[in-house]
Amino acid sequence: MSAASGSLPRYILVRLLLVVPMMWVLLTMVFLLLRVAPGDPVTAAFGDRLNEDQLDARRAQLGLDRPLIVQYLDYLGDAARLDFGQTLDNRDVLDIIQTQGGATLTLTIGAFLFAVLIGVPLGRIAGRRRDTPIDAGIRIFGVVSYAAPIFWVGIMLVLLVLKYFPSWPTDGIADSETLYYVPEKTKILLVDSILANDSVSTVDVLQHHVLPCFTLGLLLSGVIIRLVRINVIRTLGDDYVEAARARGIPERRVVRKHAFRNALVPVITVIGLQFALTLSGAILTERTFNWPGLGTELVTYVTDRDYVAVQGLVTFFALAVVVVSVVVDVLNALVDPRVRY
Repeated sequence: MSAASGSLPRYILVRLLLVVPMMWVLLTMVFLLLRVAPGDPVTAAFGDRLNEDQLDARRAQLGLDRPLIVQYLDYLGDAARLDFGQTLDNRDVLDIIQTQGGATLTLTIGAFLFAVLIGVPLGRIAGRRRDTPIDAGIRIFGVVSYAAPIFWVGIMLVLLVLKYFPSWPTDGIADSETLYYVPEKTKILLVDSILANDSVSTVDVLQHHVLPCFTLGLLLSGVIIRLVRINVIRTLGDDYVEAARARGIPERRVVRKHAFRNALVPVITVIGLQFALTLSGAILTERTFNWPGLGTELVTYVTDRDYVAVQGLVTFFALAVVVVSVVVDVLNALVDPRVRY
């Protein structure tokens, strides 16, 4: 017991130390990928509107006239201070993250909840009904849901909702009245509407959340279905499960109390990483549903060829993925002592 408990602090320390090289690799890749693009961001964005002297002044303002190694070191230093730079129209990227990150966060959490609520029960049923028509149907559903393009599924669901529920909102994060009357306190509209004790606005925000969250969660559920199914099948063949059956315990209770709980242990890590990957899926989902989050901002700045803003937002997403992965590893070590060794 003491060895297991003593190894946990060491495991956490090692994971925290590994954050440094992980972040360094990610930041370096972001920096280099944006620098291999032809031309420079100032010329790409303002080449037809500013003369050469004005372009040079813009480059100097953004530090793009300095040697590449100096830009790289400055970039690493800024990232360490959580300074994500400024856009070409002089907006602070950190302000954009603070202002519109709440919309992306609620979309991510909502989609993750839908993915778990869909994927875990279906994976459990498929594992218990292995090699039956029910299992085959669930497996096909999982493959299709994982492989389908997000924007296509979103459009199909919008058309379906408009046909059968024409009054249901399919665009934006809330009605204009809600956006106007709900005071901004946390920059998360759903939380702000609850804090304002405005039930009408809260219901309106929840209605706007359902369709985009369900769309993204539906596509993410395919991975969870497959993982839960495989681990349920594996645990159903373990000795302690056979012993429970030999004692006359009903099959449903064997699955619920013994196989299913232990099957979830190795799934926790992957489910947690899926939460981080949900951030990338949120980009296309936001564009499909006109969602005012970071994904929409990122696509806008890519279209405007504002590489500085793109670099700042992509850096933030990369850091978020690293932080989530570390938290998931630590939680997994708390649940399953085997991963500490």
